[in-house]
Amino acid sequence: MATQHWLQQSKEFVLRFAVSSPFPASWFYDVPQSTEIDDITSPPEHIEIVSHCWNYSHLFVYQLKSLVDHAPKDFKVTLTGFYCPEDKETVALIEEYASKKIDNIEWNFVALEKNDLMRRAIGRNKAAKETKADWIWFTDCDLMFGENTFPSLKEALSNESCILVFPEKVARTALLSKEHDVLCNGSEISADECLKKAGYNYHTFSKATGPVQITHGDTARRYGYCEQTSCYQEPKDHWAKAYEDRAFRWLLGTHGKPLDIEDVSIIRHVEKGRYRKDSAFSEMRKANRQAKDKLLTK
Repeated sequence: MATQHWLQQSKEFVLRFAVSSPFPASWFYDVPQSTEIDDITSPPEHIEIVSHCWNYSHLFVYQLKSLVDHAPKDFKVTLTGFYCPEDKETVALIEEYASKKIDNIEWNFVALEKNDLMRRAIGRNKAAKETKADWIWFTDCDLMFGENTFPSLKEALSNESCILVFPEKVARTALLSKEHDVLCNGSEISADECLKKAGYNYHTFSKATGPVQITHGDTARRYGYCEQTSCYQEPKDHWAKAYEDRAFRWLLGTHGKPLDIEDVSIIRHVEKGRYRKDSAFSEMRKANRQAKDKLLTK
């Protein structure tokens, strides 16, 4: 077991080097021959949104609320949410929302073993291979949708030819402590109020990364999400830092195309789920995030 773990760690290290090198992914993997779509679906009729939640029900509630409050009027959205049954608060939240019947929204909550949930690429790959949607949006449970998100998303994706796109401009809240009112009272505060209470500024993304990766459905079904890179399909015993985002772009041969998608926002928070609670490393990372935030907001 130790040897297998070491081997996977070595593979991941080599892959991280390859992704940063000038070597094209086509030397090693089956990859798209072009970053352009052959048969454009216009306008999209079905979009899938993929999230993971592990002990983040206080954030996930805002994503689910924002989807219900601003459900699209003229196309279907499937919300695929991966979770683990050990996370009782998330289970309770999912049960509440699974019972809601909302026009144009389909709930697809999927239970995973904890170690599979910890490696985000496993769930994303499962969703990619099984999606029936025209486009699939890989996101995180701390991202919210606003009044104009889905109308602008539909418009932006109509006649879009790049296989990977992303919202260029996103509102991000101030860095919130776990005691902040917004994170403690998600069942009472609407997603729109969340932004007002937390305070926010705008961030411009330069590539499809983290919660802003939108892939054409045919591409997702054909290539999955890092399906060929075995090290990123291996379960983990703790929440893994998402280096696979870079590998995904490398495999597709593009950083993605920025689009004008309105009213997308992210809740920034000090406590990170991937670090062990109350550990010295967790406290060090938390202090580092707070210090960087103070410097950037001066």
